[in-house]
This record gives sequence, C-alpha cells and structure tokens, in this order.
Amino acid sequence: MKRLLPFLLLLAACGHKPADPAATAFAPVRAVLETQCVHCHGDNRLSSMPPINDTRAIAKLISSGWILPGKPEASRFFQVVTFPDEIPGAMPPSGHAISKKQVQILRDWIKAGARVPAHNVKLSPQGPLPRSV
Repeated sequence: MKRLLPFLLLLAACGHKPADPAATAFAPVRAVLETQCVHCHGDNRLSSMPPINDTRAIAKLISSGWILPGKPEASRFFQVVTFPDEIPGAMPPSGHAISKKQVQILRDWIKAGARVPAHNVKLSPQGPLPRSV
C-alpha cells in the first residue's frame, strides 16, 4: 500500500477519479429507463406517477421500498414491468411491454443490490415517445 499511495496521489492531482462501480453497473439500467420509462416518468410526469428522472429519484424508490435490493420479484418497480397487459398498472402502458432482455437487465441490477452512481445522473428520454393506450 505504501508504494501505491504516491501513484494514487498523482492520479488525484491530475484530476483522475477511480471509476464508480455502481455507475458502471447502472449503465445498462439507465438505457432501459431512458427508452422505456422516462418519457412518462420524467420531468413532465403526472403528480401521481413516481419520478424516474434522475438517480436521486431512483434512490428514493429504493429507500421507500418500491425497489427492494436483492429481491426483484418482491419489488413493486419490477412487478409492474413484468405484469401482463391485462393487469391494471402494467408498465409501460398496455401494448408496450419491455423486451425479455430489458426485463433481465432490471432483474440482474435489483438482484445485485440496485446500486446507483455516487453522483446524481439526470435521465433523459431516448427514442420515440411511447403511445398510451
């Protein structure tokens, strides 16, 4: 460790920050949320809809129990994206279910602890606006 300390100090002096493992793990989740959720749960959402517009808002979903780290099937957040269209509250709205690959990304992230980056990350809608039915 003594030999590593000067190197770490040099990196810090140069402005290099070590990678945030939570940010790396969150990247594929961010892609799913930005293409499937943020259009409706972003800055212009209805007040009755939980926000998913940045990682602080997602951290609140975790602290409030909507997302239970390590327990995807018990997490309301995960349940609504896996409900069949005929179940009220299925997300995204009926006819717009997310892909099996996207479901697996969310499941894996929650199972691994649902960690979010240390710094707040703003989420922006990506792709076409989903149509509500």
